[in-house]
Amino acid sequence: MANDPYAKRLLWFVFAGSRGGPNRLKLVRMLKERPLNANQLAKEMGLDYKAILHHIGVLEKNNIVTRLGEKYNVTYFMSNFLEVNMDSFEQIASELEKSK
Repeated sequence: MANDPYAKRLLWFVFAGSRGGPNRLKLVRMLKERPLNANQLAKEMGLDYKAILHHIGVLEKNNIVTRLGEKYNVTYFMSNFLEVNMDSFEQIASELEKSK
C-alpha cells in the first residue's frame, strides 16, 4: 500500500491542484512535528483562524488529518492514511518546493 496510485493522485490534488495547497502543505508539515489545535496553527502560520479551519476541513475530508476532542478542545493529528503514504507526500512536497 506504500506506493498506492490512488493515494498519490489524492495527495497531488490536495496539495498541487488548488490555490490553498502551499498552506495545506505547511500545515501538514507542522502536524508531522507535533499535534496542534487550530488556534496554535493560526498563530504559528500567521494565518486567520477561519482560514486554518477551512484548510483543516479540506484535509479532514480527504482523510489526511484526524481530530481528537470536541468543540474548542480539538487537537489535530496526521491520519494513519498519511502516515502510510508519507513517502508519496514527501515526494510531492519536494517537487512542489522545487517548482517555486
